[in-house]
Amino acid sequence: MKLNGKEVLVCNCEGTMTIDGKALAKACQGSDKKGGGKKAEELSVASHLCRTQIEEFQRLAGQGSELLVACTQEAPLFLETLDEMGEDAPAAQFVNIREKAGWSKDASGKSPWKTDMTAKMAALLAEAALDLEAATSVTMISGGVLLVIGNDDRALEAAKKVASRLDVTVVLEPGSGVQPPALMDVPVFTGRVTQAEGHLGQFQVTIEAFQAASASSRESLNFDGTGETGTSVCDLILDLRGGTPLFPAPEKRDGYFNPDPGNPALIGDALLQLTDMVGEFDKPQYIDYDESICAHFSAGITGCTRCIDHCPTGAITPDTVNERVSLDPYICAGCGTCASVCPTGAAKYTLPAGDGLYQRLRTVLRTYLAAGGKKAKAPQILVHDQGFGSEMIDAMARGGGGLPANMLPFALNQVTQVGLDFLLSASAYGAERVLVLVGPAQADEKAGLESEIALAEAVLDGLGYGKERFAIVDYTDPAALEDRLYDLDELPPLPNADFLGLGRKRSVMSLALADLYKAAPNKVDTLDLPQGAPFGTLEVDVEGCTLCLACVGACPTGALKDNEDKPQLSFAEEACVQCGLCKNTCPEKVITLVPRLSFLEAARSYQVIKEEEPFACIKCGEPFGVKSSIDQIVEKLSEHSMFPDEKSLDRIKMCPDCRVFDVFDEADTPMVGGARPKTVTTEDYLKERENLREEAREFSASPVCSRRLFKADLAVDTDIEA
Repeated sequence: MKLNGKEVLVCNCEGTMTIDGKALAKACQGSDKKGGGKKAEELSVASHLCRTQIEEFQRLAGQGSELLVACTQEAPLFLETLDEMGEDAPAAQFVNIREKAGWSKDASGKSPWKTDMTAKMAALLAEAALDLEAATSVTMISGGVLLVIGNDDRALEAAKKVASRLDVTVVLEPGSGVQPPALMDVPVFTGRVTQAEGHLGQFQVTIEAFQAASASSRESLNFDGTGETGTSVCDLILDLRGGTPLFPAPEKRDGYFNPDPGNPALIGDALLQLTDMVGEFDKPQYIDYDESICAHFSAGITGCTRCIDHCPTGAITPDTVNERVSLDPYICAGCGTCASVCPTGAAKYTLPAGDGLYQRLRTVLRTYLAAGGKKAKAPQILVHDQGFGSEMIDAMARGGGGLPANMLPFALNQVTQVGLDFLLSASAYGAERVLVLVGPAQADEKAGLESEIALAEAVLDGLGYGKERFAIVDYTDPAALEDRLYDLDELPPLPNADFLGLGRKRSVMSLALADLYKAAPNKVDTLDLPQGAPFGTLEVDVEGCTLCLACVGACPTGALKDNEDKPQLSFAEEACVQCGLCKNTCPEKVITLVPRLSFLEAARSYQVIKEEEPFACIKCGEPFGVKSSIDQIVEKLSEHSMFPDEKSLDRIKMCPDCRVFDVFDEADTPMVGGARPKTVTTEDYLKERENLREEAREFSASPVCSRRLFKADLAVDTDIEA
């Protein structure tokens, strides 16, 4: 059977799973866009594909089609088999339907949920068959220059173990009292580390009181020189001081290791990893940042700071010069919290790239619902990562009852990337619940996720769908997690939407909210939301507003706009993210933010807040400002020393050109000059020449001119005769 052009291979793992090949093929075919409504293809279910039936894998691989193998445990063996085929080998993908579906007490022969389990397997296969856009990456280059920082013999011992593989330098804190080594095979210095920045391949460490070890040291290492301040440039850092790490979230900084110096096993593990960190490394560019819709900064005013506040590694910093935030992809660890809390979608997570996340979510839920029909229990989503989360699911499947039939596992690079757009989309697609499995490594990074879940709960509860739709589960005991998943109560149904999640966060949320509202038990016009919610309206004191339009220039989303033809301020509620830039920019302080979610038609179009007729220049009549603004300026400046009389105040009521002319028209103005000479043009010269010619013609025709010419001719003749 083919799914999205990929040949599907399914195995029941020596009979440890109950798989109905015919039912599964039918369920999968309904999800395949290329199926075209044709009769479902046959799906042969193997029992020992990785061993005794490997010939079947080789046969299908020889046909040249891309493969989708429903097994992840034996993926290395299948890949080795493909390598033996050389250049003719097709590409292969692998998906786990055993621990995530087949090994479950709901999949037993007597279980009433066998249909659900088939639908679940079809959903997992359909998701794995998708062709998703690959994320871009950045490259880090490490030459193996290692800086070891410590305060005792353990720093020297660690340095010596990797000295043959790496270019090592040791810096000991002052007063360490380390015994001199018999063989000085690594350079040793002393100094105080005061600052560090950078990443794998480009670390810069500032060291004060820097001195080199003395060759004549006897009982303990002595150091030569007076001590200087300098910067050590290195590719890797091993920090064995045991104190405060050099970086926030140190475990997320590539190339930096700070194991417990009292734990030899952790030091050994760090050294093993360090020896492999030489060469060129590609790192995903986790965040696609669109500065054009960033609500952080405008005209010297700070607005939204959510991404900066929640970034654990410090990869996001303010960039006031360019009125944006600066995101360092080399430091970013890919937690995705910034994308989760960003109100505009300026920060978008790229694993998967493009709209792959929504495409996966839609495929999983719609395939399950289509395959199970009305008999299936409502689907639930368990969001997990590929590390801790996958291990918990494996442990439940191997030692317990596995996942419930309607619990669809949804793997993400980091669970902290889940935001309001994901939660609302899952609900609109029909997910009864969304549970997020958070591991110990993310214990300190849950704040952003908790705020997004609280907001999603408020929205669904306000629409009448009830509470307990979303939750964080942070169990470390597989048995406790299993009990929680099997004890969930049934909730009222949700819509079964079919929209395509395209674009950034705001557009996807709008689509999801539209379908949720359409089927809502409680069709309210507006929902009140807590402070900080990324939806809302503005209350403007119209009397105090002068239509200066500073708020329009500050708004990053275009929620506020002006009118080129007249003084006017309009507002579109659907575009507002409540960043506060308009409020902070307003010179009159007449704007108040009101967090809410409106489903009214008026929220999707611009509504006029205030408009006035333009003020006409009292001299030329040209419109140039707003009447209320001009009147207010006149009132405020009426007692100013520069405007002592009515004539000077009238200049405020003039357009810029007339104002200048009025100043120069005054007799006693110090800027007046002499009378301007008339400008002579080419046309003037030509006219003067023509006048002279006309005068010459008139003169030549006069009697006086004739007598003069006769006398002149007579004189000439007399001279000739003489």
